[in-house]
Amino acid sequence: MIELLNDAEFWVAVAFVILLAVFFKLGVHRTAATALDDRAARIKAELDEAQRLKAEAQAVLAEAERRRGDAEREAQAMIAAARSDAERVAAEAHAKAEEFIARRTKMAEAKIAQAEQQALADVRAAAADAAVAAAERVLRETVKGALADDLIGRGIGEIKAKLN
Repeated sequence: MIELLNDAEFWVAVAFVILLAVFFKLGVHRTAATALDDRAARIKAELDEAQRLKAEAQAVLAEAERRRGDAEREAQAMIAAARSDAERVAAEAHAKAEEFIARRTKMAEAKIAQAEQQALADVRAAAADAAVAAAERVLRETVKGALADDLIGRGIGEIKAKLN
């Protein structure tokens, strides 16, 4: 046993046991356990927070996808409305164009009819003037004297009145 007192390993073991006793007396084991428990609690809290954030992110993602779907449906509805509006406007424009063409055609026909009437009146006037001139020449050659002048004047006046 005396040999043990000279052995360095023995004294290291004794110092170690004394150190453990001092640590035990000072409550180092409780402090270490508390520190480890605190660290475990912090890690658990961080894991819980990460889980909560993950759930929150999934909820935000689901909401974003729902909004995207709503936006796509709204866009499709807007496109359909725009198409129907465009078709309606095109139909109205087509109807207005047809109406414009019909109006222009009617105006052109009226102008043509008016021109025909004017031409007919011009032809009648020219024919009347020609008839009066021919009748005047015939009467001058056939009838002579004062009576002839009187008859020619009255005849020309009557012909003009009747033809115009």
